Amino acid sequence: MKKYINTDRIYPIVGVIITLVLWQLIVDFRNVPGYILPSPTKIASALIRDFDLIRFHSSRTLYASFIGFGFSIGLAFVLAIVMDSFEIIKKALYPLLVISQTVPIIAIAPLLIIWFGFGTLPKIIIVVIVCFFPIVISLVHGMESIDDDYLRLFKTMKATKLQIFYHLKLPFSMVHFFSGLKIAATYMIMSAVIGEWLGGDRGIGVYMLRAKNAYALDRVFASILVIVIMSILIIYAIEFIGIKVLHWQTERDEE
Repeated sequence: MKKYINTDRIYPIVGVIITLVLWQLIVDFRNVPGYILPSPTKIASALIRDFDLIRFHSSRTLYASFIGFGFSIGLAFVLAIVMDSFEIIKKALYPLLVISQTVPIIAIAPLLIIWFGFGTLPKIIIVVIVCFFPIVISLVHGMESIDDDYLRLFKTMKATKLQIFYHLKLPFSMVHFFSGLKIAATYMIMSAVIGEWLGGDRGIGVYMLRAKNAYALDRVFASILVIVIMSILIIYAIEFIGIKVLHWQTERDEE
């Protein structure tokens, strides 16, 4: 099993290496100008050259992203519990949650900047708006998917609603919760960057925007690479934590 997993992970690495080699060869042999498409070596050089500056801006983006992500998780838990406890509230809120995701963030962000200024708060709010939806929907779905036999068993044992939630609904909804977390994590950095594009004085989005205006595409691609790496690391961290938390689920599946 482990051998298969290790072999399976080699394929995307080989694919990335082949893509980078072809990219480098095309740029070199076609003499593509750097302001149109920089080569991977120039991107790497820009990343090394501006590493301290990129690290500073990335730390600002990560700060807003993690704060917003934390608020998203808290808000998702509160809404999921309320929606699971009161069917009428669930029917009233669910369509509103769906509608909230149809409004383009790029249209909301300028309003948040007007209302809350150019600081960190608008970026945090944008992250919350983007990230809380997949988390709360996953939690609600997890609580709904519990077998009725389990619920009847707890009721026959005269368990309170709090006991049912803590000992049954919460553990069984964790699988769905971590699935929602991984989906939200893919948008976490991106949503903060969008907020920085539309108004801000620091952050990897601001760095990228300044590099774009200077036609320094090697620095633009370097910042994109940093965003991708940060997002992947966050997703892997969530997956690792999920495996540790849900070890009982893994052991049950293996049996």
